[in-house]
Amino acid sequence: MQQPTAPELEILKLLWLKQPLTARELHDELAPMLGWGYSSTRKTLERMGAKGFIVCDSQGNKNRYRALLDKMPTLAAYVQDFANRVFEIKGPVPVAMFANSKLINASEIADLEKLLQQLAGPEPKLLQGKGD
Repeated sequence: MQQPTAPELEILKLLWLKQPLTARELHDELAPMLGWGYSSTRKTLERMGAKGFIVCDSQGNKNRYRALLDKMPTLAAYVQDFANRVFEIKGPVPVAMFANSKLINASEIADLEKLLQQLAGPEPKLLQGKGD
């Protein structure tokens, strides 16, 4: 699966908290952080729809967006990829670093830990000497 870009992740995070939202609602909340115009928000939403990250539902004359990606698997993949690429951590990432997160709650920490362990793969076995 393709990973969301940093701006796409910001959109997903907002949708996970408050979905469904219109393009205007998303833009108004994210524009100060992302520093881009409404047309850029719309284009990003179109790309995210094409990638299967979000879906657009029409309600009357408004289009409302919902996340199709589940929060915990998406965040786990993002964190594990970052740990591998940037810090060269090949094993599971310690979940203690997420204890004060505003994005995940205490009950989601256990799910995140399981997902991170799965993404890291099996731990390498210790090499045994000839006499063992």
